Amino acid sequence: MNAPQTQMRREINEIPDAVERLLTDGAQAVTATAAEVRDLAPSYLLSVARGSSDHASTYLKYASELLLGLPMASVGPSVKSIYGVDLNCKGALSISVSQSGKSPDIVQLTSAFRDKGAYTVAITNDGASPLAKASAAVLPIHAGPELSVAATKTFVTSLVAGLWLLAEVKQDAALLDAIRKLPGHLAKAKDCDWSAAVEAIDGQSLYTLGRGPSWAVSNEAALKFKETCQIHAESYSAAEVLHGPVSIVGENFPVVAFAAADAAEDSVGDMVQALVEKGARVFATTDKAKGAEVLPHVRTDHWITDPISSIVSFYGMVETVATRRGVNPDAPRHLNKVTETV
Repeated sequence: MNAPQTQMRREINEIPDAVERLLTDGAQAVTATAAEVRDLAPSYLLSVARGSSDHASTYLKYASELLLGLPMASVGPSVKSIYGVDLNCKGALSISVSQSGKSPDIVQLTSAFRDKGAYTVAITNDGASPLAKASAAVLPIHAGPELSVAATKTFVTSLVAGLWLLAEVKQDAALLDAIRKLPGHLAKAKDCDWSAAVEAIDGQSLYTLGRGPSWAVSNEAALKFKETCQIHAESYSAAEVLHGPVSIVGENFPVVAFAAADAAEDSVGDMVQALVEKGARVFATTDKAKGAEVLPHVRTDHWITDPISSIVSFYGMVETVATRRGVNPDAPRHLNKVTETV
């Protein structure tokens, strides 16, 4: 008899429809906000987030820097909530990401940025949340209810909403077209078979790797191993893993490497080869990593959207690892769906 499907699995399966809903219902908010940002012409961006939302912000950091040529920095919410410091951010674009929009420290820093002259944008699943009310503009992600503690569809829709905003700011027709085509690619990505990686993950420590936008989803993957599987995982840039962390790599040490069809793909492949030579068993979303086992992956219509399809495929794999270990990914121990920090 088959075990009942987890809520996490149901929500992974809903991702393509959630993105389609965002693209339909979110268009007015995104285009209006992008017009205001173009008028503002910010010289830099700030982000406010924690957990999975901070990983989404890291992805947006790379998108801002690579597409717009504008630096983006993550500001720790404690700067305001604990230390009481107000930053001079006049003329900045601030993007706050929070699926619930309820954490007091995220709201407080966003409010402080707005008071100090930043144009504040909230990316949230609750358009009536305190964060939404504290922001000058709101981009609802239209993910629908997410009941599993592990964020999946809210993470993906946050990526898409933020990237869509930046693409509209740039008025990048090719990227906007690729974003519109994402639901079809994600429908294929959720069904990619990563069972080879499932079999290799033995419950001991492992690494996830990436570079550029793919490093952002590597960070998210490492967190998901910890929160849903109770497996210690660390994420590293492929440029940094040899700077110390490689010393614990031994025979069959598991590594999951994320790569997109971008300028970093060859360097990720070179790093994977170096780890394989040191005994690691590496699974990669590229065929340019000599010695690695290639994971089935879906390439999208733009290199910067490739990591979005990769994380969708990963979510299906990590849910399987969790259930095989007898861990309920819908209710990880010690965790709540909404974490409110000060």
